[in-house]
Amino acid sequence: MGDLFSIEALEQMLYALPGIILGFSLHEFSHAYAAHKLGDDTAKNMGRLTLDPVAHIDPVGFIMLILFHFGWAKPVPVNTRNFKHPKRDDNIVSIAGPISNFLLAILLAGVIKLFYVFNAPDTFLVNIITQVLVLGVVVNIGLGIFNLLPIPPLDGSHLLVNLLPTKYSNILMEHYNTIIIIMLVLMFTGVFGYVIGPAINWALGIVFGIYGI
Repeated sequence: MGDLFSIEALEQMLYALPGIILGFSLHEFSHAYAAHKLGDDTAKNMGRLTLDPVAHIDPVGFIMLILFHFGWAKPVPVNTRNFKHPKRDDNIVSIAGPISNFLLAILLAGVIKLFYVFNAPDTFLVNIITQVLVLGVVVNIGLGIFNLLPIPPLDGSHLLVNLLPTKYSNILMEHYNTIIIIMLVLMFTGVFGYVIGPAINWALGIVFGIYGI
């Protein structure tokens, strides 16, 4: 616990904040935008079809993120009854968030590559910007992979529920609260890191490898 509040950890969190805020905002905007294009304006009518972080940041989730490196944004409301093809369209809306994080990570990695291409000077400011960009890549890869996990209330759970026969999807939803508690325990004990850590490192290798970094 002490490491979470060390000077180094707090400094890293400060550098990671731009990537986190941008990642959260883009993620939720992408859900809202996909839903809007598919016929559901629930999120749009609630002011969520925007990149403004204020519309998406959950105060409690943000504080938890700062203190314990685990947090969340406000979920985008979706009414699947407004979709022509409820299951298919819900899958598209669900996958839109993680995909936006992966694309943002690729974009940020491209900016880092430009620093190398144009021989950016080795100054204090450039080093800080580079750290912010690198952590932005890491954070958004992490957000994308984390949200694809088939665990309620993550995006991946929507994909799983829509793919499973109704009988099994109902069983999953009946144990919704229990699954969330188990997930939180795994996160705070650090076990979760061993599960998604290798996947994040694999994805980072691909993203940075695109630019030969």
